[in-house]
Amino acid sequence: MNTAIIGSGIGGLATAIRLAVKGHSVEVFEANSYPGGKLSSFDLGEYRFDAGPSLFTMPHFIEDLFELAGKDIKNYFDYFKTDKVCHYFWEDGTNITAFAAPKKFAEEVENKLNVKGTTLLKALKDAKRKYDLTAEVFLHRSLHKPLNYLNKETLKGVLAMPTLDMMSSINQVNKRLNNDKLTQLFNRFATYNGSNPYKASGIMTSIPHLEHGFGTFFPKGGMNAITKSLFKLAKELGVQFHFNQKVEEILIENKQAKGIRVGSEKYNFDAVVSNMDVFFTYEKLLPTAKHPTKILKQPKSSSALIFYWGMEKKFPQLGLHNILFSENYKAEFDHIFNKKTVYDDPTVYINISSKYESSDAPDGCENWFTMINVPANEGQDWDKIIETVRENTIQKVSRMLKTDIRPLIKVEEILEPRTIESKTWSHKGALYGTSSNNLMSAFLRHPNFSRKIKNLYFCGGSVHPGGGIPLCLLSAKIVSDVFED
Repeated sequence: MNTAIIGSGIGGLATAIRLAVKGHSVEVFEANSYPGGKLSSFDLGEYRFDAGPSLFTMPHFIEDLFELAGKDIKNYFDYFKTDKVCHYFWEDGTNITAFAAPKKFAEEVENKLNVKGTTLLKALKDAKRKYDLTAEVFLHRSLHKPLNYLNKETLKGVLAMPTLDMMSSINQVNKRLNNDKLTQLFNRFATYNGSNPYKASGIMTSIPHLEHGFGTFFPKGGMNAITKSLFKLAKELGVQFHFNQKVEEILIENKQAKGIRVGSEKYNFDAVVSNMDVFFTYEKLLPTAKHPTKILKQPKSSSALIFYWGMEKKFPQLGLHNILFSENYKAEFDHIFNKKTVYDDPTVYINISSKYESSDAPDGCENWFTMINVPANEGQDWDKIIETVRENTIQKVSRMLKTDIRPLIKVEEILEPRTIESKTWSHKGALYGTSSNNLMSAFLRHPNFSRKIKNLYFCGGSVHPGGGIPLCLLSAKIVSDVFED
C-alpha cells in the first residue's frame, strides 16, 4: 500500500518505520526543513539546546522499532540510565534528590521530610499496580475498536476499577502521603500530560511509575538523538521524506482518503496518516469533511514558556532535571486553567543536558532549558506575560540558588504558546492536545483512525493515547495495528 504521512514528529517517524517494515511504500511530507517536530534542537552561539521534550523514559518503545526492522540499535542510538531522577527545591531551603533506587529515594525522603520511607515505597508500589492494570487497556490498544475490550487484560482492569481512585482527584489521592511537600512532589506528575492535579482523575497517580519504575534515561547526543536515529532508520527502510512541503489538503473521494495536495500539486496515495494536530487536520486539510466538533472543542492542556539560557557558570547543586516549586501549587494551577494566566510564583523546571553532554556548553558553563507551565493561547497579552514571568523566574531562581543569575545569562531564546503553535501546528500551543482534567478524557481523544473516511489515520500527541514521547510512539503502534492492508 502506498501511504502518505503528514508530519515528521516522533509519532510520524515511528508510524513510517512500522508501516515500512510491514511492506508499505511510505512518503513523509514535512512543512519544516527538518524532522522531529517538537523533538528537535538548535544552537545559540556555543550552546546547544533540545527544543522540546527533555525527559526520556520507557526506551523499550524505541528499541521495539529497531527490533521490528531487524537492526542493532547500538549502530544508531545509545543511551544510559541515570542514577538520579530529579532534584527538588522548596523556598524554605528543603531540597530532595529523587534517586533512581527506590530504597535510596525512601531514605532521602525520611531524612529530609521526616516521613517514613515506607510511605514513599507504598506510593510507588501503588503507582505500579495502577499502571499494570490500565496500560494495556488505555495505552497499548485502540479504545475505539470494540473487539479490543474482549480480552483478559481489559476484564482484569474493569474488575479493578473500584481500586483505581478514578473518582478522586490526583491531589486527593496524594494527600494520603500526609506531608505537604511529598504531596506536591507527586502532584507534579499531572504536568506529564498538561493536566491539573486538583481536577484530573486519581487513576493518573500511575504516572510516577514511568520515572520510578521504568527509570529515567539520557540519550547520548541529547534528546534530538532520538529523532536522528529514527530518521536514519526510516530512510534505510526506504521511507521517502519531502521537507519544506506543506500539505494543503487531504484528498477525499467517495468517503475514502485518496491522496494529498501540496500547493497546486496533487499526489495519489492509497492511505493517509496525519501526524499534524488533529484540530488543524480537520480545520486546514479537511475543510469540507464533517468535523468531530465535540472532540475538537475539548479544553486544551497546558502550554509552556521556555527560556533557553546559556549560563556562564556551573551549578553543582543542580542535576539533569530540577524543579523549583511554587509555595502555592493550587493557586498556580488555578491561574493556568481557570484564570488563563501565570501565577506570580510559578514552579520552575530546569533541564541541563550539559551535565551529561559536556559539548552542549562551553567550559565552565551550562545550557539551561528553563520551563514554566502556562495556559494555552487564548489571546492573552503574551508579551506582557513573558516580561513578568521572566523577571519573576530570575528572581525566584536567584533566591533559591543563592546566586544572582541575571548577569550570568550569556545567550537567550524564548519559546511560548504562540511560537509553539506556529512552529509545530499545535492548536493554541497546547503541548498535549486535549487536557486530561475530565474523567472521560481518554475516551474523548480522537481515535487513531477515521470512522467517516476510509484509509485515513491519525498519530501523535493530539490523539489517542496522548502526548509525550512514549504515548506518541504508542500511537504509531496503534495506527499500525488498525491499518487496513
